[in-house]
Amino acid sequence: MKLNPSQINVLEQLGAKLEERPEFNDDLQRLLKTELEERSRELSSVIPSNETLFISKYHLNQIMRCENQFKYEREQQFEWSVPTARGTISHKAIELSAFWNQPHVDPLTLVDEAINRSKDGTDGLAQWLRNLSEGDTAQLRGDVNNRVASFLETWPPLENQWRPMLEAPIRVELAEGKIILSGKVDLSLGRPLGNTAGKVIVDFKTGSFYPAHREDVRFYALLEAIRIGVPPRLVATYYLDRAEFAPELISENVLRASLARAIDGMQRIVEILYQESETTRCSWDRCQWCAEEHN
Repeated sequence: MKLNPSQINVLEQLGAKLEERPEFNDDLQRLLKTELEERSRELSSVIPSNETLFISKYHLNQIMRCENQFKYEREQQFEWSVPTARGTISHKAIELSAFWNQPHVDPLTLVDEAINRSKDGTDGLAQWLRNLSEGDTAQLRGDVNNRVASFLETWPPLENQWRPMLEAPIRVELAEGKIILSGKVDLSLGRPLGNTAGKVIVDFKTGSFYPAHREDVRFYALLEAIRIGVPPRLVATYYLDRAEFAPELISENVLRASLARAIDGMQRIVEILYQESETTRCSWDRCQWCAEEHN
């Protein structure tokens, strides 16, 4: 299959010869998990016995960006909408594209299949989709179609030997399951060979670059390192609307920075949710969440 320049760029960004791939120490997994476990056991003592604290990249970004926003949104009941659903449906459609038997499937077919499959579920998204108005359905289809079409135009077909996994859940349970760090990887490719890193993790975004995007994929690298003992070789945010990568090679220093951020975020979340600690104003002077009426 003849590839266009953007698809060729993807291959160049993701590829690496075996001798270029880093090797990590046998005790990396134990060191990372031990430090997380020790801190989580201290924090878990204030969590009620019938509760489990789930922490995702979204929660960490919230608490690091604005504690008032984190607290406010935590107290609100989540509601599905076109903006909140389009990411989930887009990822499902991209997942279907990777394993679709027929070549050159059109994006809207994948979008409609993803919506129909999501409607068949038993969760809140399924119920929301079944009650969606005709206008909102059209908007959702259009928004998701744009993202899926961008992926198909700029990415080469995912070959079996790359071991592609899409929407793969990943989690680390701490303090006997009282605290769980979890995520869902948009796309992972490859695998480690012994202690030699070989996997690549990609997070799909649209819009402008934000520093938190880099922290998202670093968080996934940390969870992956704890899960199997070898981190990914490379993590990257891929901006579908610009066909651009923001890649980062993973080192032990990167993992330790992510570990420190996760521990800091975990502590601040526990203090606010379970110890009634006062939230602090964020550094942005125009933050609506830190305005007087939200305090």
